[in-house]
Amino acid sequence: MNKIQVKRVLVDPGSSANIIQSRVVKQLGLRDQIVPAARVLNGFNMPSETTKEEIMLPVYVAGTIQETKFHVIEGDMRYNVLLGRPWIHNMRVVPSTLYQVLKFPIPKGVKMVYDEQPIAKEMFAIDEVIPVLTLTSAKEPKSKEKKEVK
Repeated sequence: MNKIQVKRVLVDPGSSANIIQSRVVKQLGLRDQIVPAARVLNGFNMPSETTKEEIMLPVYVAGTIQETKFHVIEGDMRYNVLLGRPWIHNMRVVPSTLYQVLKFPIPKGVKMVYDEQPIAKEMFAIDEVIPVLTLTSAKEPKSKEKKEVK
């Protein structure tokens, strides 16, 4: 984006919008290109986020450049950029979540882009291990001593 490689990008066929974090736009030095535009985005379990700005950015993927409209959010998310169905459809991408690959047509055939597994694993690494208590039945302990029978 803007001739700078952005890490932690998610291609999400379930998203109806392309989203970028406000801090990423600031780090790219593109605050002056943001235009006001309001839109309500609803998440999977129906939390909503209202965006107040959007920006057009060139997205470069494997030799192909696509001008893409992003909704700028102030909130924090695990990814810096989320490429949703608008980008997927414009690029004519066929994403495979099973094989972690994107396929899309180019003038000389079909281009394939593979994920970065080490980075993906690093993002979902467990930060803290929380011990889980195990439940035991409340049985009376067996006595090792034998009782005398009188």
